[in-house]
Amino acid sequence: MGYSGKVEYAQARPIRERNTPLYRLAHWPIWIFVFFLAPGPLTFSLFARGLGWSNLAWLAAVAAGTGVAGLRGRLPGLEPCPYILRFDEDKPNPLYRRVCYTFAWNAALSFALLNLSGLIVAAATGVWYMKQIYQYAYLPLCGTILLLGAVGALPRVGPSTKGEGTERRYFYGSVWAATLAQLLLLAAWKTLPLTHTATLVKLGVFAGALLLVGLAAHRGVLPRTRPILPGEWMVSD
Repeated sequence: MGYSGKVEYAQARPIRERNTPLYRLAHWPIWIFVFFLAPGPLTFSLFARGLGWSNLAWLAAVAAGTGVAGLRGRLPGLEPCPYILRFDEDKPNPLYRRVCYTFAWNAALSFALLNLSGLIVAAATGVWYMKQIYQYAYLPLCGTILLLGAVGALPRVGPSTKGEGTERRYFYGSVWAATLAQLLLLAAWKTLPLTHTATLVKLGVFAGALLLVGLAAHRGVLPRTRPILPGEWMVSD
């Protein structure tokens, strides 16, 4: 079955020869967030007990590290000029882009999968094991994702940028689904009681949001989730 969702045409996209300072600055918080989430159990403690000194220390280290990398143009979106101009061009994918997008995949996938697992277990048993799940399952899952990134098996982290026109939509679709679903889950967690019925509602909200947003991304309804058909020059970040 062929793809029947919305598409974009490369020749219709505006060409950007340089990234403005505002454009580059706007991308910096994204990468702060991505690398701040990398130590999953530490992130879990943030939501469980609030902001502690360890969270603040890690945030300062991440902000400093990404700030230096951004000033050197070694973060996606913070380059002085767009790196990718033609999405189907067989161009080397720089190491910094492969590393950044690998950790971004970890942020998008790990927390969504672990939270979904915790909800399913709680719904089935009536007991919450979220702390244990993050303590024992996060590192193996994170390590698996990082390994897949290291061998170029994830979208946008391969050795070439040739598939950028389609790979970007898988990445942004996953980010849309994981982010919106977890925001809804956070709202449900804060407002609903700790009852079995409420747990089922939380599971339904989270799983339903992942499914619906994922379908919307597949159809190309959400920003940056449409495949780009071959043609002229384009820019990507």
